[in-house]
Amino acid sequence: MKDYRKLQNGSDIRGIAITGVPGETPNLTPYEAEDIGRGFVVWLSEKLGKAPAEMTVAMGRDPRVSGKRLMEGLMNGMGPYGIKAYDCGLASTPAMFMSTVFPEFACDAAIMITASHLPYNRNGFKFFTAEGGLDKADISAILEYAGDADLCVEKLGEPAHMDCRVRDFGKLVYPAEEKDLMSLYCGHLRNLIIKGAEGGDRPLEGMRIVVDAGNGSGGFFARKVLKPLGADISDSQFLEPDGMFSNHAPNPEDPDAINALMTRVVSKGADFGLIFDTDVDRSAAVDGCGNEIARNGIVAMAAALIAKDHPGTTVVTDSITSRQLTDFLEKDLGVKHLRFKRGYKNVINKAKELNEQGTDCQLAIETSGHAAFKENYFLDDGAYLAVKIVIEAARLRKQGKSIDSIIAGLGSPADEREVRIPITAADFGALGDRVIEELGDFAAAREDLSLEEPNYEGVRIAFPGGWCLLRKSLHDPILPVNMASDEPGGCDGIAAVMKEFLSSYEGLDLSVMK
Repeated sequence: MKDYRKLQNGSDIRGIAITGVPGETPNLTPYEAEDIGRGFVVWLSEKLGKAPAEMTVAMGRDPRVSGKRLMEGLMNGMGPYGIKAYDCGLASTPAMFMSTVFPEFACDAAIMITASHLPYNRNGFKFFTAEGGLDKADISAILEYAGDADLCVEKLGEPAHMDCRVRDFGKLVYPAEEKDLMSLYCGHLRNLIIKGAEGGDRPLEGMRIVVDAGNGSGGFFARKVLKPLGADISDSQFLEPDGMFSNHAPNPEDPDAINALMTRVVSKGADFGLIFDTDVDRSAAVDGCGNEIARNGIVAMAAALIAKDHPGTTVVTDSITSRQLTDFLEKDLGVKHLRFKRGYKNVINKAKELNEQGTDCQLAIETSGHAAFKENYFLDDGAYLAVKIVIEAARLRKQGKSIDSIIAGLGSPADEREVRIPITAADFGALGDRVIEELGDFAAAREDLSLEEPNYEGVRIAFPGGWCLLRKSLHDPILPVNMASDEPGGCDGIAAVMKEFLSSYEGLDLSVMK
C-alpha cells in the first residue's frame, strides 16, 4: 500500500510535479497520477452506481509544463477500466465543471489539472460531478483507493480494457477524444452579457477593458468573450499561456499582480481592469482611477450585484472580513452577513446548508476572490463574477457612471496586517488548539478586550478601534494572525498585546511579530 494522504489539500489534490526548486522533490508525477486516476474510477463508480465503461470524464489543464504528462498518467489509471475520456486541452476550472452541465457534453465527471496560483513546479487535481466540486471526505476516499491496488481490484475486478491503448508518436497511450469545451463555455458567457447588458449583439462597444491573465488560462476572457462583444481589449496584458508565469504570480491577492493591473489601467486610460488567477476560479478588479477592488472590495462588489434582486439575502464570507464590510453589506445593501470560516468549500457548503434550512443565501465568497453565486450552481467562477461586473459596468456607462460607484459607501480600515506565526512544536495541532482556547480566556479577563460573536474559526477579539483574529492554518503548522485598526499604525498596538500573550508558549516562532 502507498500513503497518498500528504497530497490532500482540503478538497483538492496538490503536489510537487517537477524538479527546479531546490529542496523540493517531486511527489506528484505521472506514476502517482495513474494511481489517483484508478482511485477516482473506483470512487466515481460507487458514487454513481455505474460501471466504468458506462462513464465519461472530461479533463482539462492550466498552462503548467507538467499538465500533459499528468493527464497521461490519469489516463493510464482510468483507461484500463474502459472510461470514455475527453481531452479539453487548456481550460479553466469552472469550464471543466460546466462539462457536466452542458448537454453537448453531459459528462459524468470532470478533472482539472491545476495548482491554482502556486509556483510553476507544483500541480494538482480538482474533481467535479454534476453536484459540484468534491469535498474533503471524497478526496480522502480517492487517495485511499489510489494507495491500495488490491482494494481497487476487489471493488472493480481486474481491468478488462488493457488492450485499448493506441500508439501516439511511438508511445502507447490510452486514447482521449479532443473536445473544444472552451468555445462552448465562452459562448455561454457572451450570451449572459448580451442578455444582461441589453445593448444588442455588441453591448460593450466603446468600452476599454484591461484583462490581466497572469499568463494562466484566463486569456480567453479578453479574446473570446469581451472582444467579440465590442470591447477594446488592446491594452490587456499577459494573456499568453506560460507555465513558468514569468511576469507575476497569477494571483489576484498578490500585491505585484494587482499593482501591475492598476498601473496598466491608469496609464492606458481604461474604463476598468479585471485580473484572474491561473485556473480562473478567482478574480478581482481595478476601477478607472486605479483603485483595487479586491479582498473586502470584491466581496462588497459581488454582494452589490445581487442585493437589488434579492433584498435581505444572506452573504456567507470567510473569517477575515472587516467591520466596514459588514456595515456596508447590512446598512447600505440591506443584506445579512454571515462571517464563517476560511476555505472556499467551507463558505460554499455553508451557503448550501442555509438554503436547505430555508434561509435564502445567494452568495458565498472568500476575500481571496472565490465567488460562488446560487444562480450559477454555487460554482466559484472568476469569469462568471467578471461577467456580472462587465454587465453592470455597461449599464452604468449609459448613466454616465463607473463601476466604483457600486461600492462607494464601503469604508476601509486605516491599518491592516497579517502575520503568519510558525508552530515549531512537534505536535503542532495540539499546541495550536491550546493557544486558541487560552486566548479566549485571556481576552475575556481584560476589560479593554472582548470576544466578537458569533465566531466560527479561531478567536476574534474586539480591540478599541480594531480587531484581531487568531486561527489555525487550514493545511500548515502556522497560526495566522489578522489585524485591522481604524487608526493609522493601530496594528502596532494590537500586535504588541498579541505578542505579550503568545510569548508564554514554547514552540512558537515569534520572530515574525516585529
